Amino acid sequence: MYAFFLQAHSGFRYLILLAGVLTLLYSVYGVLSRRPYDRRMRILSSSFAGLLHFQVLLGIALAFSGQFAPVLIGHIFMMLFAAVAAQVPVSVMRRRPEGKTFLPHAAWTLVALTMIVLGVRAIGRPLFG
Repeated sequence: MYAFFLQAHSGFRYLILLAGVLTLLYSVYGVLSRRPYDRRMRILSSSFAGLLHFQVLLGIALAFSGQFAPVLIGHIFMMLFAAVAAQVPVSVMRRRPEGKTFLPHAAWTLVALTMIVLGVRAIGRPLFG
């Protein structure tokens, strides 16, 4: 069971990175072009946050299914903070009736992606490979 969760958790990161980069690129494009806020941004941002939350659940299952090392503590906290950072613009923009912009998505997605990179590096693994 440990091997399954490890492979799922390790492989799923590519989908998360793709969703994060797409969210970041679209939000930066929206900021620079001054487009009106649209449904596509909401879908991209929600997808990135949802995938990241699922990754956190896979990580929790991985931690409880086998070997746990103290070196993982930094990784766990960085990834939890990344999941929170990805959720912030989704929650804020959902509750804002008017004046929705792309800027919070760009900023918080960049923060989340940075935390993901640092969290992966915290366990000594390369981001790709």
